Amino acid sequence: MIADLRRPHRSYSIRQLCLEFKCTPRALRFYEDKGLLSPAREGLNRVYNYKDRARLVLILRGKRVGLSLAEIGEILDLYEVGDGGAQQAAKSLRKFHERIVALERQKVDIDEQIEELRRGCAAMEEQLQATRPDLLPRAADYDQMLRRQLDGVEH
Repeated sequence: MIADLRRPHRSYSIRQLCLEFKCTPRALRFYEDKGLLSPAREGLNRVYNYKDRARLVLILRGKRVGLSLAEIGEILDLYEVGDGGAQQAAKSLRKFHERIVALERQKVDIDEQIEELRRGCAAMEEQLQATRPDLLPRAADYDQMLRRQLDGVEH
């Protein structure tokens, strides 16, 4: 009975969840097809409960940190084990540590690539300065334009 008090019987429509989590109905149907969500049905309508909503929170959080849907599914499957979430937490912890290591490795690779590109730019700028300095301002303008575009995408 106490558990019933902690678990509201509220239901959510696909539209409500999409608005709340800024996702598409197609994404929710996809997660359902992958077995990550299992909403009830009222006729043709999907009806999501508090567990589905909580699972969606974990799915989106997992995606945001770069976990695959299979990895997210493994973590979600451990929810029902009945150990107070200990196995789920342990699995999540392992996956998170693995993801941190992978991202740190990618960061090193990215830093090396950026440095290589900077050396290439410097060499080409030096060459242009000696042979065609009239082309340098356009290259700088192009660089600034790209930075503005990237800034627009990030925000």
